Amino acid sequence: MLLKYSNRHGLIAGATGTGKTVTLQILAEELSAAGVPVFMSDVKGDLSGLAMAGSEDFKLHEAFTSRAAKIGFDDYTYDSFPVTFWDLFGKSGHPIRTTVAEMGPLLISRLLELSEAQEGVLNIAFRVADEQGLPLLDLKDLQSLLVWVGQNGKDLSLRYGNVSPSSVGTIQRRLLVLENQGGVNLFGEPALDLADMMMVDPDGRGRINILASDTLMAAPKLYATFLIWLLSELFEELPEVGDPDKPKLVLFFDEAHLLFDGAPKPMIDKIEQVARLIRSKGVGVYFVTQSPGDIPEDILGQLGNRVQHALRAFTARDRKQLLHAAETYRDNPRFDTAQAIREVGVGEAVTSFLQKKGVPGVVERTLIRPPSSQLGPITAAERRAVIAGSPLAGKYEAKLDRQSAYEMLKKRAEDAAKAAEEAEKAEEEADMALREYKAGRRYSGARVGRSTSRKARKEASWGDAISSVVLKELKGTTGRRIVRGIFGTLFKGR
Repeated sequence: MLLKYSNRHGLIAGATGTGKTVTLQILAEELSAAGVPVFMSDVKGDLSGLAMAGSEDFKLHEAFTSRAAKIGFDDYTYDSFPVTFWDLFGKSGHPIRTTVAEMGPLLISRLLELSEAQEGVLNIAFRVADEQGLPLLDLKDLQSLLVWVGQNGKDLSLRYGNVSPSSVGTIQRRLLVLENQGGVNLFGEPALDLADMMMVDPDGRGRINILASDTLMAAPKLYATFLIWLLSELFEELPEVGDPDKPKLVLFFDEAHLLFDGAPKPMIDKIEQVARLIRSKGVGVYFVTQSPGDIPEDILGQLGNRVQHALRAFTARDRKQLLHAAETYRDNPRFDTAQAIREVGVGEAVTSFLQKKGVPGVVERTLIRPPSSQLGPITAAERRAVIAGSPLAGKYEAKLDRQSAYEMLKKRAEDAAKAAEEAEKAEEEADMALREYKAGRRYSGARVGRSTSRKARKEASWGDAISSVVLKELKGTTGRRIVRGIFGTLFKGR
């Protein structure tokens, strides 16, 4: 694969156990050695071996050296690579977070599997947050905002459209499920600085960012949504670089079918658009999956660099997928592509890479070179040592909780409660004054004359009627909004 065209995206496919993980490992090694940072999701935990050098004591040492000699890999040696471990749950790597506002309503709706009506309510909530200056940083911010939206649904419906309590309730329940799945760890601050995933070590090697995904796979929607968010953030934040000599970053998305399973058409269109345009920002994206059929056709057509490990063809459906995979390659007259895909063994693949001017090369049967780093996972103690020695150690571990929507809405509620309490106290004092006037006494306790007493009773009766109406309004929903408005707590800056 020519380094200049490695940002043109790619596909790594093959049945379970055919060698995809080793292919990922050596691609990461070569890109790192060329000074290209890499991001990869580690579904099985095997990719952590990149942080440690291979060993001559390893049982496959002879097989590795034999393979290296066979393919002419004369300078084959064992070596470790600079690795940064990440983990959404903060256990097997540095915590990785984003804010609710950065994730946005579209991705959160997909994460929660909301209906069109529920997604509309969520969009209204985000719009309200923008207009009222309510920062949405973590889940409790969004949950608090939805409570406020539900309480003020009638007024919001007049301006934005229907806000039904049932839709708000459904979103809240889905957020609770997400929280129970550990999604609360994804949202908050400090949020991920994309520059920390694009670091190059002083020796010129790109850092390999490994996301621990073994536990994360228990929540596949969370896994897929995070990867899509990362891709879209890179697209939005990075500047155009044209056609660079080498990528600024290469991403490998394992279990790529999860990105598209059940995704609505607008979401797939968004991924397609980002994939098409992000290469001009120096980012290459490689989808790793069992079959090319797992990737939508419009996206599959953009994947110029391909490594196809063996596919099984036991059923009619398997054979159809195999033929479909073979049809996506440029034919080689020396062999039948479909048959080659069926026959290649472990450590072998059918490959096609972009050549000069970005033209796809003819399909070839290729022997995979042995990895220089350790094959298989490292120990928990070794992982902890790598994390402790990382240049990012301590930057993301402590979670921040600055003032945001939750705190601001809580203060509004407290101010409204205080105002209502003061209004109730004023009503009690007015009632007491009225009773004393009716008894023919001044509020101070002194007796009044006959003429002034009659006048006071008249004024008090009129004042009492007005006070009753006002206080009745203050006790209701409309009144609470008026009180908030008086104290400047309904709209920021008003």
